Amino acid sequence: MQLVQSMAKQVEQKSAYSIKDDAVTAAENKQGLAIRARKQSKAMSIAFSPGKQLAMNAFMLWMSGKNLNIFSISITSMAIMNPVKAIMSVSNAFRSCEDPDGKVDLTSSKALFVLLNLVWLGVGMYKMATMKLLPLTSADWESYVVWKHVMETSSIPP
Repeated sequence: MQLVQSMAKQVEQKSAYSIKDDAVTAAENKQGLAIRARKQSKAMSIAFSPGKQLAMNAFMLWMSGKNLNIFSISITSMAIMNPVKAIMSVSNAFRSCEDPDGKVDLTSSKALFVLLNLVWLGVGMYKMATMKLLPLTSADWESYVVWKHVMETSSIPP
């Protein structure tokens, strides 16, 4: 009888441990989900950061005017170089949001980050076009036109 009672106590203790283990596991899962959600929200805030800067930079480009001077050229070069640098360092920008288990999906955040930087790059290219710094007209490519050499000339009008 004592053997049965001691076995019953051992079974109760094991079941109490398994309930505690399940509670610890559930708390760890809940904490892991909270950490992943926090990393995902941080990744989205990083992805939206070029969009937050876009209005300010567009205003700076507008205020610099269409004339060629050192200020407008430096602002325009900033509008070209910063998005290119940001696109090249996408993985470094999102390094703090990566999960070692790979459970945090950063694909949409990275795509949005690149898209907003491309929009910013487009605004910079538009500014360069309005300042006539981009070769967009046929006169800009005149040096590449091969002219036909005339062998004979005549003074008689056609």
